[in-house]
Amino acid sequence: MRTTLELDEKLVAEVVTITKEKNKGKAVNKALSEYIRRIRTEELISMLGKTDLDLDDWYDLRHMDR
Repeated sequence: MRTTLELDEKLVAEVVTITKEKNKGKAVNKALSEYIRRIRTEELISMLGKTDLDLDDWYDLRHMDR
């Protein structure tokens, strides 16, 4: 998808350097994917201890009719 954005040139150059991608588009996509992965990971970590899972029934849960 083509989109016009105003991006900080220094940030884009740094992303290209860090990701070792050959073009800006791939570098920005990689950076965005990594950012989303980190946010989702933080969300999962914040849920730690807030959900009660009874792992004794894992086999039954896995093989339930869907």
